[in-house]
Amino acid sequence: MGATLVWVHGGAWAERHASERSREVLSAHGLHVVTATHRLSGEATWPAQLDDVREAARTARAERPGAPVLVGGRSSGGHLALQLGLRGIDAPDDVAGVIAISPPVDPLAADWPEARAAGGPWTRLLGHVPTPLDDVTADATPANHVGNGVPVLLVHGTGDTVVPPAQALDLSNALLASGHPVTTYLTAGDHDVDLTRDDVRTVIASFLTVLAETALPV
Repeated sequence: MGATLVWVHGGAWAERHASERSREVLSAHGLHVVTATHRLSGEATWPAQLDDVREAARTARAERPGAPVLVGGRSSGGHLALQLGLRGIDAPDDVAGVIAISPPVDPLAADWPEARAAGGPWTRLLGHVPTPLDDVTADATPANHVGNGVPVLLVHGTGDTVVPPAQALDLSNALLASGHPVTTYLTAGDHDVDLTRDDVRTVIASFLTVLAETALPV
C-alpha cells in the first residue's frame, strides 16, 4: 500500500491558499494525498493549528490503516508539517517523513526582523510579538522539537523575499545535529517554488526512494 501524504495548505496561518495543484503534482509520485486544514490565526492562536492538523492526520490514517503517513506543506503549511512530523501524531515516531516547501521556522532569527513586526503573521499566530524566553514562541519553533529522527526534505527558493532561505539552512543544521536524515534543496525561485519543475520533481522522487529503501515502505 502506498503512503498517505497529509498536505497542509499555506496562507501565513491566516488564509487558506488553494492546494489542488500541489496535490496533483505529489499524487503523481504515487502518494495518496489528502489536504489538512486548520483554524486560522484570526480564529485561534497557537497551538490550535497543530491540534487541527493532528486531528486531520488521525482521520487520514484511519481511512487507510497500515499505510505509512507522510506530512508536507508549503510556507506556513510547511511549518505545520514540520511540527507534526517532529512531534508525531500520537507518538513521536508515527510519521514516516516530512516534505516542507519554503517553511518559516524561526521568528527570532537575527536576519528576519520582519518576523517580529507587530501585526505580522507570526504575531497573529502566537497572539503576541515573538520574543526570547517566551514559552509560546519556543513551542511554535520547530527546531525546539528535533530529535525523533524523522527524515525531512526541505526545499527553498534562493530568491524568496517572504521567508529567508536561511530559515531552511538553519533548521537543516539543527536537524542534522540531532540525527535526522535531511535533504535540503536550495534552488532558483521565489517563495512559490514550482513543484512541477524537473529538478524539484527529481529531488522529491529521490527523497521518497530513500524513504522506501531505508525507512518505512512508501
